[in-house]
Amino acid sequence: MIQIYTTPSCASCRKAKKWFDQYKIPYSEKNIFSIKLSKDDIFKMLANSENGFEDIISTRSKIFKEKKLDPDSMSVKELVEFIIEYPSVLKRPIIINENELQVGYNNEDITIFLPKELRNIEAFSGFDSDDALNIKYSKNK
Repeated sequence: MIQIYTTPSCASCRKAKKWFDQYKIPYSEKNIFSIKLSKDDIFKMLANSENGFEDIISTRSKIFKEKKLDPDSMSVKELVEFIIEYPSVLKRPIIINENELQVGYNNEDITIFLPKELRNIEAFSGFDSDDALNIKYSKNK
């Protein structure tokens, strides 16, 4: 099942949830301020990311600046514990399933979560089938 990590005030989170609702794709939402993230949550994000912590944390966040931290000098254990203690450092939304991870909302990238049968329909939306019937087929010999 698709998991969306959100915060209430995040406009991109609302857009992502609206998109999933529009396509009637089931998801589970985790508000990172009302539930405590687990190590498993974070490791699942990392396992599906391309660039590890760089993909999921915002080093520009207020807490990083206040504490004058450099994530490059922190161990994996320290970073995981820091995220659990200060979930606001996570970029949002974080959308994840068994194989994919998307950070932030992008109306093109989010289509990776469309079921295959819907992806095919989306690919041909705007395709004029009447025009296609008028195309002549020729086989070169």
